[in-house]
Amino acid sequence: MTASSFFDKASTAFRRHPSGSKLLLVVALSGGGGGLLALSDAKPPEAVNFLASSEAENRKKRVVVLGTGWAGTSFLKNLKNSSYDVKVISPRNYFAFTPLLPSVTCGTVEARSIVEPIRRIVKKKNVDISFWEAECLSIDPVNKKVYCQSSQDTNLNGKEEFAVEYDYLVIAVGARSNTFNIPGVVEHAHFLKEVEDAQRIRRTVIDCFERADLPTLSDEERKRILHFVIVGGGPTGVEFAAELHDHVNEDLVKLYPKAEGLVEITLLEATDHILNMFDKRITAFAEEKFQRDGIDLKTGSMVTKVTETEISTKGIKSGEVASVPYGMVVWSTGIGTRPLIADFMKKIGQGNRRVLATDEWLRVDGTNNVYALGDCASINQRKVMEDIAAIFKKADKDGSGTLTVKEMQEAVGDIVERYPQVELYLKNKQMKSIADLLVNTKGDKAKESIELNIEDFKAALSEVDSQMKFLPATAQVAAQQGTYLADCFNRMEECEKNPEGPPRFRGEGRHRFHPFRYKHLGQFAPLGGEQTAAQLPGDWVSIGHSTQWLWYSVYASKQVSWRTRALVVSDWMRRFVFGRDSSRI
Repeated sequence: MTASSFFDKASTAFRRHPSGSKLLLVVALSGGGGGLLALSDAKPPEAVNFLASSEAENRKKRVVVLGTGWAGTSFLKNLKNSSYDVKVISPRNYFAFTPLLPSVTCGTVEARSIVEPIRRIVKKKNVDISFWEAECLSIDPVNKKVYCQSSQDTNLNGKEEFAVEYDYLVIAVGARSNTFNIPGVVEHAHFLKEVEDAQRIRRTVIDCFERADLPTLSDEERKRILHFVIVGGGPTGVEFAAELHDHVNEDLVKLYPKAEGLVEITLLEATDHILNMFDKRITAFAEEKFQRDGIDLKTGSMVTKVTETEISTKGIKSGEVASVPYGMVVWSTGIGTRPLIADFMKKIGQGNRRVLATDEWLRVDGTNNVYALGDCASINQRKVMEDIAAIFKKADKDGSGTLTVKEMQEAVGDIVERYPQVELYLKNKQMKSIADLLVNTKGDKAKESIELNIEDFKAALSEVDSQMKFLPATAQVAAQQGTYLADCFNRMEECEKNPEGPPRFRGEGRHRFHPFRYKHLGQFAPLGGEQTAAQLPGDWVSIGHSTQWLWYSVYASKQVSWRTRALVVSDWMRRFVFGRDSSRI
């Protein structure tokens, strides 16, 4: 190495780390040779600390994502910021298009047609994403760790369990079926939450027909075996009942002639009507169609016990108790809490809840760096009346102690964004603006002359919080939440410097992001016989065969990849031509 090159490197090192070392160079030249002596007056501890802090600053923030369902996959697909080190942990290494699970139960669509490997979804991204097939057993919010266990059955040399540290945690593990602790449900009923559930139901349906075809059985025993009971009149239960009815009448009775006239499908619902979340016109049409199709619809009937061969019910109004023999029970009655979530809620002081409570930015209440979305969480929307004094103070810019219509109009945008129930209240009351609400409070005075004190302001907004609603546990909500949170992570640094959210009414400054807002895009209810009901934005209701083709179009377009889109469409075409496959595989 020449002296000049050494000096160049030493100078560069000194400029980069001026506080890390002091360098004394002594050059001695004599005769035809030369000697070079370098003395360092360094402080090793400070240098080490400097390098460590530099490495910490350059280290990517680690984001751990639990779950590969609608919320988790939507987050991963839309995450574009390469400054994160993302670790995905889930017991299943694929994403499943769950709205088509009822179709899988009867072979209308094959199971592999609606799943996409999660590694294929994330491999083309410029973000550093790793996937581990494991189940999260517990979350340690104090030490920022998640403890996991491999979901593989093989022995991994004692390394089945491991811990992963995180800077940010995204919980998207979904929920499990809610059994309401009714005896026998877990042991004897089938659920319809996962792909494995749909495959198990498909095999059981064929098993029932094969057993009923045996020559040694009586007609009474055949009738019991061919009695299919669906518990729950929501979209999943109704769609499965319709799919099963079509499968039986279009395919199975042709292959099992002894079963003709013996098959019975019963749908049990605890409330007065099925599809309660839909428009009343859709509910009425669905109930009438099921009656025409011969599906036994029993509303106001609550299940009290399930045994291996009988299901016991009780009429909610009449109190009448009955036991009905069955061949298969499918349980579809809402969602329950996963053990992981129940344990985590106890650690953060939410032990008396059914799902995790988050703020409007999907951050878990009581934490700073943990987010929850999808079926395992619900947004705990803050009430207007809790912040009424702070809102009044922010809006009263001149400090006069009263609010004019002009001051309210200037603040209404921030109020509506922070408290969406205000907008819902105005819409339901058919009021065009906040000024109409003030007029309603103060009487017939001219709008410009109205002034409200704090008590008038409280009276005007006293009923606003009655419009607060919880979001439904649907794939549509979960997907939108995943997209929203990914956008927040993409612009985290930018919004730290330039917050874009509404003002902090109980503090100073503004929130970093706009709060999450769900946009309802409509919902479908397939009713069998190539007929579907749809409730779309604007209270538009469509029912019939044409809506079925709209359902085909929307569900094909919503597939996560071109591969699954092609497979699903080809399955539909195969069913039209050849019917459903009844092989027990």
